[in-house]
Amino acid sequence: MSFQSKATTLQAYSMLLYRNALHPEFFGIQGRRRIEHGEYEFEAWIFRGGHALRFQHEEMCLTEIITDQLEQLPERGLLATFPCAGERDHETTFGERMVYMTSMQTEILSDHLYLSTYNEMLEHGREFDGLMSVWSDQASKPNMSLLDMQRYSDQVHVQSYHLRNDCGLVLRTQTIFQVKEA
Repeated sequence: MSFQSKATTLQAYSMLLYRNALHPEFFGIQGRRRIEHGEYEFEAWIFRGGHALRFQHEEMCLTEIITDQLEQLPERGLLATFPCAGERDHETTFGERMVYMTSMQTEILSDHLYLSTYNEMLEHGREFDGLMSVWSDQASKPNMSLLDMQRYSDQVHVQSYHLRNDCGLVLRTQTIFQVKEA
């Protein structure tokens, strides 16, 4: 695959932030995890090549989406869209008590490094009971999306890894949803 087609595949990925929950019909959900703790509720969905994270505190709801399929998603409730290429950080406070922080990084790896990273992430996901979607592409090459979540009394931390063999892509994100003290 040429560098141009690898870059084009990478450029298709975006992170979207919504102020409301989205319906599962927009995604081919392959795994789900829900956390209710104290004042907040959190839900994660994994699907091929992407994820959805919903965090709710009182009347405030935020949903983070990572996908390369933007055309199927609604515009209603969309707060921001960020391209995933390169490195980026974003932090926003919603209302008086909800904080959203995210950091993302992409890499295009050689076949050898990609396979090594894939195997490492597969082992990590199994060891830490991550939410995973594993599939083979048309060329029977391995691909993966993985969510690793930690719950705390006032926040949820989520590390995501999306690995695409067709372009050697590794997309990593770290997201924190936090409820500040009143």
